[in-house]
Amino acid sequence: MLFIPFPFVVAILLVVLLLAVVLRDSDTPHNLPFLALILIGATQSFLSGLRWGYNVEAVKYIAPVLAALVPTLAYAGVSRLVWKPHGSVMRQIGFTAIPAIVILCLTIFWRDMIDVALFAMFVGYAVAILLMMRAGTDALRLAPFEGALPAYRAILFAAGFLIFSAMLDVFLALNFAWKRGENAIAAITTGNLAGLFFLSIAAAFASRSHMPVDASGVGPDTETVEDKEVLSAIKAIMTAKHVYRDPNLNLDRLARKTGITARQISSAINRATAKNVSQYVNEYRISEACVLLSDTEKPVTEIMFDVGFQTKSNFNREFRRVTGTSPLQWREANNRAV
Repeated sequence: MLFIPFPFVVAILLVVLLLAVVLRDSDTPHNLPFLALILIGATQSFLSGLRWGYNVEAVKYIAPVLAALVPTLAYAGVSRLVWKPHGSVMRQIGFTAIPAIVILCLTIFWRDMIDVALFAMFVGYAVAILLMMRAGTDALRLAPFEGALPAYRAILFAAGFLIFSAMLDVFLALNFAWKRGENAIAAITTGNLAGLFFLSIAAAFASRSHMPVDASGVGPDTETVEDKEVLSAIKAIMTAKHVYRDPNLNLDRLARKTGITARQISSAINRATAKNVSQYVNEYRISEACVLLSDTEKPVTEIMFDVGFQTKSNFNREFRRVTGTSPLQWREANNRAV
């Protein structure tokens, strides 16, 4: 009977995940670093199957180079949700490939330093990602407000995996040094492969980013005159132009529409309402959804799209956060349509 190592199964699942993400977002620009991260995960799983299932020793020279691409691709994918890429595509690719080139050189000239270098890369990029996310969901200026929270959580998970993977590599190095790799297969199967699988899922989620509240979106009093002016401008564009209906609205777009910097918008909303910008904008969407649920017979899904949401899970989550109930329960309790 043909022996199929578990890593091969993981690789197949990741390829399926990659295809699902590409097909799902076929009509929107892709976050290429996140797609590449999923592909690297599948490739690493396949190579693990070759080494530990069929004893292909040559894999040990390739795997570290591919591993070096994981943290830099994660960082590049997150950065594309925070700021627009600068420089040519070739320059961006070159920057992303630097860690892999370093590991390739170490593989040739100084193999004993590979584990140390990988540890530093994984931890360093994880810290860099966490620093980018220190402003919370408002840091994701280019992610649509609807998916900002799931993307933020997925990014935090990815940073956590990078740190976990670094610790696992230390364990494997010590295990080979002290026990000749006695626990290596178990650690790779249960730890590394599981981590790669869930990191890829996190990348897939993050790549999508592209009391009832009244229509005024009121909150606590602003702390400064400048905050009041910023909030007034945002409220004006929300109520007059209904910009919250744009499903791809993000902090960067809102800044351009209002002529106010993203930092000013984020700071003013945070101080005045104790909320992040995505929550603030989504409350306008939920406010209109409440009116449509009460005054019309439109299907819930149609209302969801009308107010700017694209996925039912995000709509239901935000609706319950704002109103404390589900859309259907709200309609049953407040239906005024004749």
